[in-house]
Amino acid sequence: MTAQQVDALLFDLGNVVIDIDFNRAFARWAEHAGCETAELRARFSVDEACRRHEVGLISDAEYFASLRGSLGIGLSDAQMLDGWNAIYIGEAAGMSATLARAAARVPLYAFTNTNPAHEAYWSVHFADITSHFRKVYVSSTIGRRKPDADAFRFVSSDIGVAPERIVFFDDGLANVEGARACGLQAVHVRTPADVTTALAAILGS
Repeated sequence: MTAQQVDALLFDLGNVVIDIDFNRAFARWAEHAGCETAELRARFSVDEACRRHEVGLISDAEYFASLRGSLGIGLSDAQMLDGWNAIYIGEAAGMSATLARAAARVPLYAFTNTNPAHEAYWSVHFADITSHFRKVYVSSTIGRRKPDADAFRFVSSDIGVAPERIVFFDDGLANVEGARACGLQAVHVRTPADVTTALAAILGS
């Protein structure tokens, strides 16, 4: 595709725009709880409570209560939040400059599976890099999460661009496949170089 054939670029945030590592959460919780990080890592999963949290059906406090049970730790909400937000590392290498160049040619948007606690964190600590996006679609706000078809249809409709004229960037293969099934062009991001290479092909620079 060329810039003439693309009307919008849509980016995941975690491990595309912002580097994250959930091992940092497990380590912080283990430190608070006095247990081994590996134990908590083994007990964690994207379970039904996590999915409900990411579509806004339960609050942060309700999710932390569920997570305490599944992890087998007796931490306070403040300690849970401390670990929960520890996942953020920083901007993906060179990404702000990459997005600035792309935004000069094509409108940029973001779509992230996330929750109110994480949104409150990245919207402040990463305000500079997220300012490149005309809009950030947050799963817990729109009530839909990737890779569900309804989520991609909602975002495409709200942007006002036909799915086939949107290029989507995500580090999750299931999300990439879900986007493609809905007609979007999609790039599986494993490193920042995957983004720059794809944008060079689209924008011709």
